[in-house]
Order: sequence, then structure tokens, then C-alpha cells
Amino acid sequence: MLTRYKPVVIICLREIMFCCGLLFCFIAVKSQEFLFSGNRDRQSIGFKNIKNLVIIPVMINEKGPFDFVLDTGVGPMIVTDSSIIDNLNFALLRRINVSGLGAEALEAYVSNDINAQVGNAKIENIPTAILKEDLFNLSGYLGVKIYGLIGYHFFNSFMVDIRYSASRIIFSSPHAKLRYRGSKIPIEIDKLKPYVYAQVETPQGNKVKSKFLMDTGASHALSMEMLDGKAFPLPVKTISASLGMSLSGKIKGHLGRIAKINLGHFTFKNVLSGFPDFETISGKIDLKFRNGNIGAEILKKFDIQLNYQEGFMYLKPNQYHKQPFEHDMTGLTVYIDQAGFKRIIIAEIDENSPAEKAGLCPDDEIIGVNFKPVEFYTLNDLSELFKSKSDRTIVFEIVRADKVYFKIVTLEKRI
Repeated sequence: MLTRYKPVVIICLREIMFCCGLLFCFIAVKSQEFLFSGNRDRQSIGFKNIKNLVIIPVMINEKGPFDFVLDTGVGPMIVTDSSIIDNLNFALLRRINVSGLGAEALEAYVSNDINAQVGNAKIENIPTAILKEDLFNLSGYLGVKIYGLIGYHFFNSFMVDIRYSASRIIFSSPHAKLRYRGSKIPIEIDKLKPYVYAQVETPQGNKVKSKFLMDTGASHALSMEMLDGKAFPLPVKTISASLGMSLSGKIKGHLGRIAKINLGHFTFKNVLSGFPDFETISGKIDLKFRNGNIGAEILKKFDIQLNYQEGFMYLKPNQYHKQPFEHDMTGLTVYIDQAGFKRIIIAEIDENSPAEKAGLCPDDEIIGVNFKPVEFYTLNDLSELFKSKSDRTIVFEIVRADKVYFKIVTLEKRI
């Protein structure tokens, strides 16, 4: 049975691995970096922007290319589909148990014998965590086959220019001559991840300097986790929500809005934010040095130049900068069943949501939307449609128990 996902906040494997000591499995290994061959010092490649995530082609051991999420929250590379590695003998690899935010644990294997290539840049013996089973089902959530996540070793090797406006990345060697664009903001690299400070207005009206993980691998705008060692205070108006999936269960919490956040001299108002259950996550994720994370729904509003080695980034507003922050207005979660013919299945229905009121149910298969076969839509298309405009009517054609039904959902802005 496929694992189900709520596309609001991605609580990824990378969040939890460091809490379980995976980072220390690689400490003794000599520092690795990506290198261009010959005299090349810069390259530009296109990427897929799906639900705010940057997906790039990566060669693994001279095979591929395979689609990987380019994720600032990743330290060691993570391979979620072990079939891409030839002659993989799990018996010869170091096995670790990785605890999720639930009670169970899963097996992961660590290797320093894998080579990777992005464009013309190669790295040998990149520290890698390999999952024996892909419990995240990122492919089902994103609608394209995802083979893993890559982050720190790529970002630390180059100055990386993520141009959300053009769906391209430009990566340059440290010695290349660069022209920075936009406003400079300091970042701190801690345990292989970038952090940035921003000023947040609390629901009580206080302005608080807060430390955030800068997270290109999370599709949400903002997640507020902690303030002064306790749960971040909730806004007056929230809705209960499943904020994502950990390794072994759903992350429960609330969705609400932060009145204002200042990132450098850029100000965002009425920002949609997740507020995960503090008691659950504080026992599994080290929150002592951060207040939350800033995700790609905010980051995509800029073209971003990241310089890990010198500890700064440049932000230049793009065409997404003034887009409002909106949530899903149907109250349903869908995923693609990757087995055989790809089918779009309803995973969850929020209580008292427009989808529930319209009579949609979990496990319904969507075969048409607004009288067009579902094959005409990507998951990205549906995600944008579901948060497009309050009071808009959407007609769903669904299959339930081998019978076809039409259900009319009126979008409702619930937050």
C-alpha cells in the first residue's frame, strides 16, 4: 500500500538522519567536492520546478541521468531508489537504523564508494545514504520519478545561482569571476546546512529575531517550530492539519498565518505557515538552534545566488515576488499511484473541508477534472488549480467501487 502525503510541509528524511548520528558515519572521510574537467569553470543547466522543488538530472556511477531534488537541507546524498546502483551488496555496507517521528525505524545504508555527476562536474566517493525501501514516495507526491536528494557537497563546491524565474541553475567554481545581483544576506553553515536570520512578528505583536533553516527541499513557505524553548505561539485563526510525513507517520499540527516576516530588507505579510506539534518534533529534531524553516514558497520569489564557502547569498526579486501565499482550498490530498498505469488517487480529506462537504472520500480515483480527462493535468497543475481562487467551482469525475460519480467542489479560503 502506498504511503500518503500531505503537500503542505515536507518533513524529509534529511531532517531526522542527523539526529540519529548519520552525519558522524562520514566524519573520517576526506572532504569531497565536485570538480569540472579541463578549463571549464561555469555551467548552466535547466531544472524542473514541481511544487516549488528544484529537480535536476544527476548521473550516478556513469549511469543516468536520474532526477534528484536539489536540497539545501541535505548533507550526505540520499538515494531513495537503490536499483540505480549496479552490483549493490547491502551485506557489505554499514547499516544504521533511522528513527522517524513515529515509533518505528527503518534501515538505511551508508557508502563512500559512489560517484556522481551534475552537468560536467563530477565528484568521487560522495558520502551517500541509501534507502533499501523508498518510504517517502516523493515520486507519487511530485508526479515524476525521483531517485534521491543531493545538497551540501554540490552547494559547497560552487557558487550556485538558482534562477527560479527561468528554471535554470548556474554553478561556478570558487575561482570564477562572478557578478552578484540583488541584496546580500549573511548565511551560516552549520552541520552542512544553511541558516539565515529573519525578523518575525508573533501573534502577540512582538518582533522576534529568529533563526531559520533555509530549505529548498520543502515546498511550503514557512514552518514555525519553537520560540524560547517552547512551541511557537499559534495565531488566533488556524486549522488543524496533517503537515507532512516523517519516516513512520504523519506530522500533525496547525496551519495559520504569520502577520509579517522580514528577510533582509524584504518584507512578506500574511505568510501561510505550518505549526507542527511541538511535543512530537522536539523529541526527534534538534530545535535548540533554530526557530523554524523557510521553504521554497518564499525562496522561489527570488533568483538566489548561494555562496556557502564565504557565508552569504544574494536575493533578487523575480516575477513571483508579489504572488500571495495561498493554501489548498479543496481540503484534499492527491498522489499518483506509480504501480502500472498511473492513477490519481485521493489520499486524505480534511475534516469539514469543501471536498468533504462535496462527498469526496479517501481512495477515490480522480479520472476527470472540469470535464477534461485527468491525463491533461500534471500534479503541479492540480495543485495550482486547488489554490487558485475562493468560490471557484471544480467538477471532479471520480471512480468509487467501480462506479463513476461527479462531485462539485467550491473552493473556500479557510485561513
